[in-house]
Amino acid sequence: MDYGKSGAPKSAKGEPKFSGHQPAHGAPKKPAGNKAELLARMKAAAEKKAQK
Repeated sequence: MDYGKSGAPKSAKGEPKFSGHQPAHGAPKKPAGNKAELLARMKAAAEKKAQK
């Protein structure tokens, strides 16, 4: 019996096994900005969380 022919076919070279880098379930993509914008968003989120 030729065991090499059984099982799922191999995927193309360089193709990822899963799309792990995509946003989950249609979530909107995060805007890519510079470091200053990122820090401002993080500080705003931290202040909002601290106020709760």
